[in-house]
Amino acid sequence: MIKELIHDTEKRMRSSIQSLEDDLAAVRTGRANPGLIEKLSVEYYGSPVPLMQLASISVPEPRQLLVRPFDSSSIKNIEKAIQSSELGLTPINDGKVIRRRDLIKFVNNRLEEARVAVRNIRRDAIKDLRDFQEEKMISEDDQKRGEEDIQKLTDRIGEEINEIGKNKEHEIMEI
Repeated sequence: MIKELIHDTEKRMRSSIQSLEDDLAAVRTGRANPGLIEKLSVEYYGSPVPLMQLASISVPEPRQLLVRPFDSSSIKNIEKAIQSSELGLTPINDGKVIRRRDLIKFVNNRLEEARVAVRNIRRDAIKDLRDFQEEKMISEDDQKRGEEDIQKLTDRIGEEINEIGKNKEHEIMEI
């Protein structure tokens, strides 16, 4: 019973890692990718409009995006949409164009989301173990050993997440 719970917990944690890797695969490393923001919804005269319909998006430097609005009156709304997005991007507005640097913020936010997901899975598994013990399905010693095994698994998965983050950060910093 405990082995099944630990196996199921590991499968759930591995799916969190897979989701993280899928998200990070979309982050282009050698060059900033306009695809990161082109579909971002911007409020324009009361309607949500994809950013790519309101501005040209270019890559003047490997780690920088340049957003040049077709209508300069929309620049504040574009800046607001970028800031409020969950991408963790910080626009720099000079009044005519918006520049964006550092994909690492996005990567770090996504890494933290993966860590939180893994901790939540650990919490659920430990709760299940305690429920098993309260219902006398397992002994208290088995519960403690199970909790230790789940913590070891969580630590191992956490290290994998950190390693994925280090590798992605290294890729991003290479030009």
